[in-house]
Amino acid sequence: MPAQDNRTVLSPKLGGGPHGIGDPNDKSLRKVEMDVLIPKKMRDLARNEKCVQEVKDFTKCCRDSNILMVVKCRKENTKLKDCLTKWYNHEPFKEHCKNLYLEERSEYRRTGIPTKDRLNSGTKRTASNM
Repeated sequence: MPAQDNRTVLSPKLGGGPHGIGDPNDKSLRKVEMDVLIPKKMRDLARNEKCVQEVKDFTKCCRDSNILMVVKCRKENTKLKDCLTKWYNHEPFKEHCKNLYLEERSEYRRTGIPTKDRLNSGTKRTASNM
C-alpha cells in the first residue's frame, strides 16, 4: 500500500511564488480581501490620516464625560461618523487603499515577512499620499 501524501493541493495562484504563499505579481482579489481586508485598511487610514482631529475631539469628549459620554458626545460622534463616511464613499480613496493592500500583499508574497513584522523591524511605512 503506497504512503499517502498529506500535503494540501493549492491552486498555483494561491500557493505559488518564491515562498509558496502566492504569486507576488497576481493582482486578483478574493472575496474576503474585497469585503473585509480592504475596508479595514480604509477604516485605519481614514481614522489615522484623514479624520485625525475628529478622532481627537471624540476621544477627549469621551474621556472627559465618563458614563455620560453617550449624551454629551453626540456632536463629536456625528462629526467623526460624517468624516469617516465621506472617506468610505470616496472612490479615489477606495482605489488608493486597494493599491496599498495589493502592494503590501505582493511584498509579503515576495519576502515571506508579514507587514507588521517588517514595520516592527525598523522599516516605517510612510503616510499615504492620498
